[in-house]
Amino acid sequence: MKKQSTNQGEPWHSFYGPNLGYVMEVYEQFLEDPSEVDPELRELFEQWGPPTAEDAAVMASAQKADASFTLPAQPTALSKMVAAVKLADNIRTYGHLAADINPLNDRNKDTRRIELSEFDLTEEDLKNIPVEFLCPDAPSHIKDGLQAVNHLKEVYTRKLAFEYAHVHELEEKNWLREKIESGSYFSPLSKEQKVSLLKRLAEVDGFEKYVHRTFVGQKRFSIEGLDTMVPLLDELIRYSVEAGAKTVNIGMAHRGRLNVLAHVIGKPYEMIFAEFQHAPSKDLIPSEGSIGITFGWTGDVKYHLGADREISPQAMPTARARVTLANNPSHLEVVSPIVAGYTRAAQENREENGYPVQSSETSYAVMIHGDAAFPGQGVVAETLNMSRLRGYNTGGSIHLIANNMIGFTTESRDSRSTKYASDTAKGFEVPIVHVNADDPEACMAAAVLAYEYRKTFGKDFVIDLIGYRRFGHNEMDEPMVTNPQMYSIIQNHPNVKKLYAEQLISDEIISQEEVEKMDSEVEEVLKAAYDKVPAKDEDPDTVLAPPEDVANGLPELNTSVEFDKLKHINEELLQWPEGFNVFKKLGKILQRRSQAFEGKGKIDWAHAETLAFASILKDGTPIRLTGQDSERGTFAQRHLVLHDEKTGEEYIPLHHIAESNASFVVHNSPLTETAVVGYEYGYNVFAPETLVLWEAQFGDFSNMAQVMFDQFISAGRAKWGQKTGLVMLLPHGYEGQGPEHSSARLERFLQLGGEYNWTVANCSTAGQYFHVLRRQAAILQKEEVRPLVIMTPKSLLRNQFASVTAEELAEGEFHSVLEQKGLGENREAVERIVIGSGKIAIDLEEKLQGMDETDWLHILRLEEIYPFPKNDMEEIIGRYPNLKELVWIQEEPKNMGAWTFVEPRLRDLASEGVDVQYVGRRRRSSPSEGEPTVHKKEQARIISEALTR
Repeated sequence: MKKQSTNQGEPWHSFYGPNLGYVMEVYEQFLEDPSEVDPELRELFEQWGPPTAEDAAVMASAQKADASFTLPAQPTALSKMVAAVKLADNIRTYGHLAADINPLNDRNKDTRRIELSEFDLTEEDLKNIPVEFLCPDAPSHIKDGLQAVNHLKEVYTRKLAFEYAHVHELEEKNWLREKIESGSYFSPLSKEQKVSLLKRLAEVDGFEKYVHRTFVGQKRFSIEGLDTMVPLLDELIRYSVEAGAKTVNIGMAHRGRLNVLAHVIGKPYEMIFAEFQHAPSKDLIPSEGSIGITFGWTGDVKYHLGADREISPQAMPTARARVTLANNPSHLEVVSPIVAGYTRAAQENREENGYPVQSSETSYAVMIHGDAAFPGQGVVAETLNMSRLRGYNTGGSIHLIANNMIGFTTESRDSRSTKYASDTAKGFEVPIVHVNADDPEACMAAAVLAYEYRKTFGKDFVIDLIGYRRFGHNEMDEPMVTNPQMYSIIQNHPNVKKLYAEQLISDEIISQEEVEKMDSEVEEVLKAAYDKVPAKDEDPDTVLAPPEDVANGLPELNTSVEFDKLKHINEELLQWPEGFNVFKKLGKILQRRSQAFEGKGKIDWAHAETLAFASILKDGTPIRLTGQDSERGTFAQRHLVLHDEKTGEEYIPLHHIAESNASFVVHNSPLTETAVVGYEYGYNVFAPETLVLWEAQFGDFSNMAQVMFDQFISAGRAKWGQKTGLVMLLPHGYEGQGPEHSSARLERFLQLGGEYNWTVANCSTAGQYFHVLRRQAAILQKEEVRPLVIMTPKSLLRNQFASVTAEELAEGEFHSVLEQKGLGENREAVERIVIGSGKIAIDLEEKLQGMDETDWLHILRLEEIYPFPKNDMEEIIGRYPNLKELVWIQEEPKNMGAWTFVEPRLRDLASEGVDVQYVGRRRRSSPSEGEPTVHKKEQARIISEALTR
């Protein structure tokens, strides 16, 4: 219901829309208890009473500004009009319950809410009600209220059903109603288009049958039962590219993936067949064409692999777009935020200072979900929640639920607590269409409506493609064992290609002979492709060595910045706009940073980070930093975004660095880890020139994103050849704050280290942090690029022993191992070398201040734990001929932290007679104590034991 300015004497005429029933319901409530009614409506009721039949007619005609409307000579009774409006609204709201959307069962439809008898209406009653009153957007051939109701029933209860009552924005709701009820969003297919659609279904069906016969018993997770997914994607891509899209990013699980690779992406049949036959496939990549296929050195199963290609619709050969199917492991929905990250990266221009210019029309994501996974996996809701946030918005994604009404062996009644798999989206006001997968034309219509909505409103849209699964979870599975009733129906149900062919034959669009010829042509193409497949590789490479650029580690890089340049950058960062009122206490703290270049102070952690960012921007590298509270910093240390204390206006100093042609982004993320880490990973994969950093609020919380570390960031290059230089900042250190605020689970990242897949650092000084960030930025577009995991500090953020002079930034470099200053000079006297990493090394330095006799001792800080700096450690340890002990010290329990990783390496470095010892906490199931006083006592014991002779 929409309200315009109230006209004196005609209050109800200012309301219009098919919602008079609502007004009357409120009036009934007003009669019972006026205080419960909206004050504006209460005032109108008190002054004018309820709307009359004449008012109702005027309200209906106002729905169309250009519609001429004549009041009937004998207006229908108001109660009948109200009932008719309620009926029409019920059809819109509940029509999907009576819709023909289940290809296996067209019975048990709920029509109770849309029957005339439920509203005490007859067909004669409806004939006397104006069309405009019930369906103002009806086609011109609809002449009375009865025809209008029948039209609404046809529109809302056929094989394409709609849910949008949960969309609160009136403009969107009215737009959807107009498109749906007028049918203007999709034109009927021509005969040629119908034949083309049938041919596509024949290709989809022929591929699956050929593989089923040729590679008996091999897993493929076939698309059969959801065959129309392919023409739906075809239509979505064609329509969007013709509308201006340049990049389409698809994320999906394994169900139907091979068919999508073959037909939507254009991966050659022969490559897919070679993977089934365990034959070499790299040589089968077309030398000409635009398909992009990457390989890692360990590889992955065929139904996890991705690819990309450039496409150009026949209707608009000059319109070109890149379509990417993202690599995805068996974790199903985790790819959704990754393709969202791809999309945001594709939409942004990062070549200017400030925030990047975003154009959401150029790129969008298609997320294909399973019906069990969409409501079952939390990352779906996380991704939906991110969809309209300023740091993550991509102008709307198209969600396609590949709904085969079963998850492995679990039927819908045991996999969700909602009626539909799509109901998760309702909480985010995402419109939903349910479409019967046996109606390919309805599927194409759904694709067009989805993209039109996305294009118009920049929001997500869900298509619930309801089909079935022809075979078991995989082709070796027998579904009759666990789901006999469902599969008894499926076994006797003809596939969509057969159904559509019968329809076209019945409509005399194509003959049976032509269908058979179409099938034989598809078969011939598949056979010809199979003939190109080389013989099975009987002696495969089992070494699977990484490329030299990876195996050789990082190159030597100069990360220093000239002192004067650094000083000038510092001055720029402290220049705020005239009249900008920084919070006074914060302003004084930040202004102290100028002293660091005047010999009166040092540079702490956050200051060094900001200088690193500014210098990286000056070098032309864009930066994107996100995380919970990252703008200010969880520990109130960063303050990259300043707020005017009087106006709330924001000012970002890093947006105003002179001679910078690179964007800088910092966003506070939602309270989410899995989806945000996946998003940033995807962003970096698609924007490899950008330094992308994700920061955990506390490093402990990163375990919520473990799947992203395990399956993508640590292993993506080995499996798929997918490079990333993502930086993960994980606050880590034991300050007595308890089990969830101490450990970033360093041991897990070290355990995942292999083949130089990433760098794991635990820096102890601000200078080290400065240089490791600059080193990471310098390798982003080199073949040696790899992710960087940093255990960042908490208490060290302002610790004087972790702070450095400006000269250390201007003249220094990153050191994988640091030696404690003032120790180890008398090489003959050193008997013990204590080795630690991160905060514990600063604790040792503080304790050293009160010690007199230290000749017997040396302390090393392992700043880069993985890759382990064996050569550096070997050189340092080899200086001390009388060494008796190598002592590893850590805060974490013995079964956590770095001990299990470094122990065999230290034993390998230790000469004969040199004992390797551990100093730290005992093995624990919990990462730290919960009581601060216990923590302090235990921490004191560890430090004392390491420094006591």
